Amino acid sequence: MLPAPDSLADELAQALKIGQPLVVMVSLDGCPFCRVARNGYLGPLRQQDGVPVVQINMRSAAPVRDFKRASVTHDQLARTWNVKVAPTVLFFGPGGKEVAERLEGGYIEDFYGAYLAQRLQQARAAIKA
Repeated sequence: MLPAPDSLADELAQALKIGQPLVVMVSLDGCPFCRVARNGYLGPLRQQDGVPVVQINMRSAAPVRDFKRASVTHDQLARTWNVKVAPTVLFFGPGGKEVAERLEGGYIEDFYGAYLAQRLQQARAAIKA
């Protein structure tokens, strides 16, 4: 399971401190593709590689502070980011700006890991630039 953040600004600050982007998975309860992305790819990235990964739940009224420290719900964030498909993985850098192309939907499992690695590499390069 991926943690739900209390504050995206705090999570981002911690990520940038260790030279990483903040990876945010937008998921939907009961979504089988989300489960595969979370358990097969993003969870291990967080646990084994120390990549900062958090989860936002579409349609959830749970509170979270955004990058400007305003209190919003998970659902409001997903709408603000114009996320239409679950799962969607976003990569954030300084100022809460997206620093790599989004990874949208549940891709064929054989390729998902490669797409994720490519986006993560792109995001890391962007925050180092």
